[in-house]
Amino acid sequence: MKKTPDTRKEPAKSTKTRRSMPTKAPVKAPSNPRKRKNDEDEKTPPPPVKKARVIRQPVAKARAKVVINQRPSQRLDVYVFGEGSSSELGLGTAKTAIDVKRPRLNPLLSAMQIGVVHIACGGMHVAALTHDNQILTWGVNDQGALGRDTTWEGGLKDVDDNDSDDSDNSDSGLNPAESSPTAVPASSFPEGTQFVKLAAGDSHTLALTDDGHVYGWGTFRKNDGVLGFLPNTDVEIQHTPILYPNLKNIVDISSGANHTMAMDNKGAVFIWGSGEQNQLGYHIIERTGTKGVKTTLKPQPLRTRIKKYKAIYTGSDHSFAIDMDDHVWSWGVNSFGGTGIRKGAGDDNAVVYNPTMVETLDFDDDNITHMEGGQHHSIAITQKGKALIWGRIDGYQTGLDMATVPLASTIQDSNGRPRIVIVPTAIPNVGRATYASAGTDHTILLNDLGHAYAWGLSATYQTGLATTNDVEHPTRIDNTAIRGKTLNFSDCGGQFSILTSPAEGA
Repeated sequence: MKKTPDTRKEPAKSTKTRRSMPTKAPVKAPSNPRKRKNDEDEKTPPPPVKKARVIRQPVAKARAKVVINQRPSQRLDVYVFGEGSSSELGLGTAKTAIDVKRPRLNPLLSAMQIGVVHIACGGMHVAALTHDNQILTWGVNDQGALGRDTTWEGGLKDVDDNDSDDSDNSDSGLNPAESSPTAVPASSFPEGTQFVKLAAGDSHTLALTDDGHVYGWGTFRKNDGVLGFLPNTDVEIQHTPILYPNLKNIVDISSGANHTMAMDNKGAVFIWGSGEQNQLGYHIIERTGTKGVKTTLKPQPLRTRIKKYKAIYTGSDHSFAIDMDDHVWSWGVNSFGGTGIRKGAGDDNAVVYNPTMVETLDFDDDNITHMEGGQHHSIAITQKGKALIWGRIDGYQTGLDMATVPLASTIQDSNGRPRIVIVPTAIPNVGRATYASAGTDHTILLNDLGHAYAWGLSATYQTGLATTNDVEHPTRIDNTAIRGKTLNFSDCGGQFSILTSPAEGA
């Protein structure tokens, strides 16, 4: 889903854990100087200096609308854990907000006072929807992912600095405008706009409305830096929300690290963002000195012979779509078989160019009801409660005991040792699965008892199991904060994770 630094072989794309400079506010472009009249002797003023500009969506009047999406209403208790040195956990500026080893109820997201009803994790930021229609954001805002001004004149210090103040409540030096959940200004949207779902990538955020429109902000990145946010503009970072004018009647959205998908009420799928690793389902040829690559920033219909889908899901750099006959189609990065397609899996720079049916997920007596992808692994939940997983295994991303996995279900290295699980394989001993979320190299699964299990990379406590060692097999997350709670949702960022449960009495 989202990326974080890989501590083993392959470093993930740029994600930093500390910064020395506070976030800058967007700079407005200067207005054109007015010409003075009746002054022939006045010298012509020099041309204005070009500055970075931001497209600002004019506040429109409320429009008549047809509601096609229902707002969530259940208020949630929100539990956070993992890395917080870049404000990802939304716990404010206390030192205790940095490394959280086990789930902690976030007091700044009180179910009674704030009332979060939905959450989306990006690589290093989070967006939350509240019961009263606010969008709260927190985390890294260097590239506009929070959709609001987070300028702070306070000093920053290294979060690992060993100063003389050892109090747990001493200040961490985090920017309070980034580390505390804060609303995107309502003035950013037309009066009467109601939100139903959010999606977040490494540096961008999307918001879906009840009448099927999509707003977005932030930026998409390519391999060598910022790509931009909208086509046909020189705006690289969109600091405030803007409407995607060509997206209408949208019923679902899903974001990878630097690409995103939307599906409308007729089952048509649209996709946009960075396509260098074939995330968009078609081969892109960059032309040096042209703006051709930026055309991928405009939502385009998915290039496939299937015209109607029922569900969409994303991994970091790969995607899935389920058609009306319950067939799963996938495309994108496939160097570790994350798409579930055997062809090319295991080869460096392997990709699946076009949406391709995942035949190993085609069942006569069961259907896929939920999917999620990490950087190089993926997980699917079936209608009967099975959890199927595949992809990279060297960091225990699948959580499988490889001694029990048939060799025919794997791709081996030159020494004959399994390095990839290519056939979706059932995860044992987790009960009836209902939901799952994937980080870069870790996974969290929920079952029908409301229990959560985690496995994979745990270098920053992102598994919630109070260890920095890799977690080899699914292990139940359990501490006093969540004991006795019925967990109903999880999401994973690059180096942190979130769990929720229905709030009692809210």
